[in-house]
Amino acid sequence: MSRYAQRLGQSSESVAVAYLKRIGYRILERNYRTPYGEVDIVASEGGRIVFVEVKARRSRRFGDPRWAVSLQKQRHLSKAALTYLKTKAAAGARARFDVIAIEYLGDLPEVKLIKNAFDLAYR
Repeated sequence: MSRYAQRLGQSSESVAVAYLKRIGYRILERNYRTPYGEVDIVASEGGRIVFVEVKARRSRRFGDPRWAVSLQKQRHLSKAALTYLKTKAAAGARARFDVIAIEYLGDLPEVKLIKNAFDLAYR
């Protein structure tokens, strides 16, 4: 990954965290790493643990960022989430997967939250 892409990812995650806090989420972890991959943000909201994937775009050349979480990525996130729940002794907790899509098409980033974006996918 290029340095430019890394900077975009880091700044987008910061934008996402600020947005989530503003709408009432409590941030538990950032960049939670497991052997299966990384979860950008782990938060709690409404009595649930929420695993948040952040996708950002500076143009529409590669499509809408809301649809950039492939089935393979969903599987990796699912396994990482299960690892998190097991490690934190929260295996019975209610959980969901959200996606934050950020587009930098104008002066300010446009943030879109997709709650319950996909179901657990581990096969």
